[in-house]
Amino acid sequence: MRTPRYCPGVPAHRTPHRALWRAAAYGVAASVPVLALAWLVRAESGLVVDADRATVTAAARFTGEHPAFEGALLVGQEVLAARWMNLAATGVCVWAWRRRGLGSRAAWAAGTIWGTWALGLGAKELVGRARPVLEDAVTVVPGSSFPSGHAMNAAAVGVSLTVLVWPLLGPRGRVVTVTGAAALALVTAADRVLLGVHYPSDVVGGLLLGGAVAGASAVGFHGWASARSPGSASRNEV
Repeated sequence: MRTPRYCPGVPAHRTPHRALWRAAAYGVAASVPVLALAWLVRAESGLVVDADRATVTAAARFTGEHPAFEGALLVGQEVLAARWMNLAATGVCVWAWRRRGLGSRAAWAAGTIWGTWALGLGAKELVGRARPVLEDAVTVVPGSSFPSGHAMNAAAVGVSLTVLVWPLLGPRGRVVTVTGAAALALVTAADRVLLGVHYPSDVVGGLLLGGAVAGASAVGFHGWASARSPGSASRNEV
């Protein structure tokens, strides 16, 4: 009988293999609400669809009645787009690597952010929900609607960068960082609905899925790093 191979000095429950399984379990559990919401959307459940249509119609009408607000939302749509947000986040990762010595942590954060973005594109194609069709649309955006790519990306960036800089922060800094990440995600989600390019369920699904993917990735990275460097891992890397 072959003896299981473990990392020397590392308890069985802290091996990299176990860490990855733990991350996968977390990801599956955290994705259950998203899968349920996607099923309701695909089934065109009145529980979701009716509320979605009423909310996005009212939101877009409100935006159209306030030109200055509409202009700010359109600027936000561009600034908060994944291509710019992810490039900025990658810059933070490079800074953390070059200036703060968080090499593996920075690589993990960058990989998680871009990987979540790619996963979001695949999820959109899988669900295939059409975007809202409004009589007086504020703007028109191509592509599928569920989940919201903007919202999913904002959630993943917020979680990943928070985990990245966590060892560098004091108690007050951690509160500010978490609050800022949550605000970024919520503002991004609100922008999509107020412009009438996403239903509320789209942005909720995006926030939940982005948070679930980045959270599972963080659980896996933390467990893997802890198992690979038991007792000697630096404060910056674990």
